[in-house]
Amino acid sequence: MTTSKPASPLELFASDSLASQEELAIRDTVRRFVEDRIKPEITSWYESGEIPVRELAKELGTLGVLGMHLEGYGCAGTSATAYGLACLELEAGDSGIRSLVSVQGSLAMFALWAHGSDEQKERWLPPMAEGEAIGCFGLTEPDFGSDPGSMRTHARRDGTDWILNGNKMWITNGGVADVAIVWARTEDRIRGFVVPTDTKGFSAPAIKHKMSLRASVTSELVLDQVRLPADAVLPGAAGLSGPLSCLNEARYGITFGALGAARDSLETAIAYSRERNIFGKPLAAYQLTQSKLADMTLELGKAHLLAMHLGRLKDAGNLTTDQVSLGKLNSVREAISIVRESRTILGAAGITNEYPIMRHANNLESVLTYEGTSEVHQLVIGRAVTGHPAFR
Repeated sequence: MTTSKPASPLELFASDSLASQEELAIRDTVRRFVEDRIKPEITSWYESGEIPVRELAKELGTLGVLGMHLEGYGCAGTSATAYGLACLELEAGDSGIRSLVSVQGSLAMFALWAHGSDEQKERWLPPMAEGEAIGCFGLTEPDFGSDPGSMRTHARRDGTDWILNGNKMWITNGGVADVAIVWARTEDRIRGFVVPTDTKGFSAPAIKHKMSLRASVTSELVLDQVRLPADAVLPGAAGLSGPLSCLNEARYGITFGALGAARDSLETAIAYSRERNIFGKPLAAYQLTQSKLADMTLELGKAHLLAMHLGRLKDAGNLTTDQVSLGKLNSVREAISIVRESRTILGAAGITNEYPIMRHANNLESVLTYEGTSEVHQLVIGRAVTGHPAFR
């Protein structure tokens, strides 16, 4: 029996031909960072449930990935496709690392960049791009995840000031943030507020005992009579369209990011199957194993091609909300399937921390439901193809 040199899963799709040399160079730089800095430490961070966020933020700022797809204010101004490829490499390390970058750049920084005043941008975006300041994004509430329009957090006028009261839940970076972008109901519509986290009445207690995204800071935000000046309001955002525009940015990153966890798991399964001998030959030489690997390779490649297509649409300014839902739903759903199937190839070894697969599986359970559950994205797509909204 002869063997041939194995190809990497995405190599079969020649997907590198769809990216520019600059985009591939950015991807490779992030990949090296993940290999050298994240992978050697991620198991211990995950097990302990602690992560050196401030240290990593500065390193990620030096790397240039914080708000990398934004223009000006110290941001790199890369293509959306380059940002997507960076998200894929970061999540190949861990979903928590990609979440740190995504919340910083696509939620907090994007909210300021797209909807903030010149003064707000100048104050916060440069240090956030450098990782010297960390941001979080307060939209989700304990009882209102998929229905943010029903939020209870409210802001009322007191002279020229605003007084904020309420709670936000499941907030990435909340406990370490220097600034929070908080969405609150006012007397006429939902508005965004720039809240320095040292403001009196603001606190961010940590959410403990997580089984997923353990290498990530997750917090509740408590706003108890938080007084803000008039210029704390994001002037360019009024109504739900403001926070939803930010969520679209984050969902786009997940379209690429989830595939990083899938690729890392599949590559782990392939390597294991080539080394593991059973009944006198490598596990990789059995037809049932190759059937699994072939199917996973096919789904990973198809999802990656869709992500690249959406990246090009975004770069051209033509990406729609419905298309973002296509990408987020497909990538996360296929990624979870690939990770679970990869685990079966490793057998019992797949549940240990010697391999990354179970950690990826646990993380993807969170990715499946944050930034819009699969059901929400199904309904977005369903509305697009039928013309009938079915959210209520």
